[in-house]
Amino acid sequence: MRRFRWGHDSMSLKFASLVWDAHDPDRLARFWAGALEWSVADESDGTVVTLNPKDGTNFTFDFVANARDKTLPNQIHLDLSSQSLDDQRAAVDRFIELGAREIDIGQSPDDSHFVLADPEGNEFCILEPANSFVTRDSRVGSLTCAGSHAVGVFWSNALSTPLVWDQNEETAIRVPGGARQFITWGGASAPSKPGKNRLHFDLAPPADGDQAVEVERLISLGAKRIDIGQGDVPWVVMADPDGNEFCVLTPR
Repeated sequence: MRRFRWGHDSMSLKFASLVWDAHDPDRLARFWAGALEWSVADESDGTVVTLNPKDGTNFTFDFVANARDKTLPNQIHLDLSSQSLDDQRAAVDRFIELGAREIDIGQSPDDSHFVLADPEGNEFCILEPANSFVTRDSRVGSLTCAGSHAVGVFWSNALSTPLVWDQNEETAIRVPGGARQFITWGGASAPSKPGKNRLHFDLAPPADGDQAVEVERLISLGAKRIDIGQGDVPWVVMADPDGNEFCVLTPR
């Protein structure tokens, strides 16, 4: 077992948002707002709806209108934390009351976590309190990604954040500051990618940063610029070494 230091270097890029494609952004945002007790931003217009955290998390959830149907399991899913077995069960009941449902993705009846889907079918897990790869400072404990060892190393370098886990082809970092959620990679990527992932990361340089410089740095690390029909937009659409889309925003 190899563990790494828990500190982090000064970052040139910030993890700004987890972006969700949604048939009904307002409805899906309100589900997650109720479930996580986050707030819907006042400027939301129904096309892009932003959730602002209220628990110390330092990134947002952005829900973007997209009519494309979900056909495969998502490459990114949430692992949610619990403080006790009673809290885990109460969280499952609360999410179901708000519109989630339990699903079977092949987990064992003896597994100690619960697998659910939100109202648009996005998978997520509510983990047992003993799990060590979720933060205890937010219900959002981990952003858990399918992906290769190489892509975990890429994201560690992209966010200037050291690996806190690197074993058996599984890697993990922690989001600096705030609630310090884990981001983990492991397992195989989708064998065939039918189109854009339904969830992706948005990154942003600091206010005194340079978007073009950061894009070139990411290319040197193994990313590439891609065209998904975005047109003339202020952000840059890229793909990581596993082909997962992400965006580099303007400085903020």
